[in-house]
Amino acid sequence: MVQALLDDILAGHRMTEGEAATLLSARGREVWAIAAAADRAREERAGDAVTYVRNQNLNVTNICINACGFCGFCRKTGDPEAYFHDPTTVIARLQAARDRGVTEICTVSGLHPDFTADDYIGLIRMIREEAPDAHIHASNPQEVAYAARQSGTTTGEVLGRMKDAGLGSLCGTAAEILVDDVRQEICPGKIRTEEWVRIITEAHRMGIPTTATIMYGHIETAADRARHLAILRGIQDDTRGFTEFVPLSFIPWTTPIYASGRARAGATGREDLLMYAVSRLFLDNVAHIQASWVKVGTKMAQIALMAGADDLGGTMFEESISKGAGATGTDYLDPAEMRRIAGDIGRPLRQRTTLYGTVP
Repeated sequence: MVQALLDDILAGHRMTEGEAATLLSARGREVWAIAAAADRAREERAGDAVTYVRNQNLNVTNICINACGFCGFCRKTGDPEAYFHDPTTVIARLQAARDRGVTEICTVSGLHPDFTADDYIGLIRMIREEAPDAHIHASNPQEVAYAARQSGTTTGEVLGRMKDAGLGSLCGTAAEILVDDVRQEICPGKIRTEEWVRIITEAHRMGIPTTATIMYGHIETAADRARHLAILRGIQDDTRGFTEFVPLSFIPWTTPIYASGRARAGATGREDLLMYAVSRLFLDNVAHIQASWVKVGTKMAQIALMAGADDLGGTMFEESISKGAGATGTDYLDPAEMRRIAGDIGRPLRQRTTLYGTVP
């Protein structure tokens, strides 16, 4: 049954949500068959190059009004581990990024209780001034909604001001699982599915591209993952605004939802492999699938490159969110190691821009 379905998909059949749930639940040799089909689809849609972006993360603060069950990063005001970088520190990090020749600055932080739209726009302006040649990949639908609420304005107004200040693309994070029953359990303070979809669509229609993500391996089911993929595919059919899809495997070790016994200990290797492979086969309108070495490690990221993924993400240089949840070795991946990973599976490595253009 699975092989017949895979043959149909490779011949042009558009997978249904139910079929996606079936493939995401596969066991045994069927897993390898799904991975092989995804690898063929990757070759046809994205080519053989393994790509990466030379980027640097900038997490300005870990102080956050929310208390998401899956998060080990955020702290409350007054916590001894809380931080809020002042402009001098931010500028020093931006100067370091410029000296490293990064082409992308990526910034997402906690929802600081004092932040307004002006703070988000001011940060984008600061990045533009200190690293004028870098693409600014910043904020996400949750931050846009928060900025609008804090400032008594609309999300469209916030997005417009961000774009005018220099925003190049919006992070497609804060998606987690786009099923409200799951969201109510793991992140009750976050925007609901409908609002996430609305803001992403709004950004696309304003000419602001975004990434797309999923955060899986906690309490969700295969059907929930399939529903999430179907929502993303529907948005992409409408707007064509997603640049890539990035599966984010849940890192449980210091998170409240895991400590309380409500979530399992992250995805298994089988689940990781199937998430990449089924995403490639289902998201027929998204050209690029990123294997996040920060979330799954470099060895599983290499396996993902043989199961539908074509991109290794970024160099990072600074990473706080996964580290806060208990991940190790997340700060930097040298392009020389990326080349070794790609070369070992017979593929070339190519540096890209944020929007998948060529870097000389």
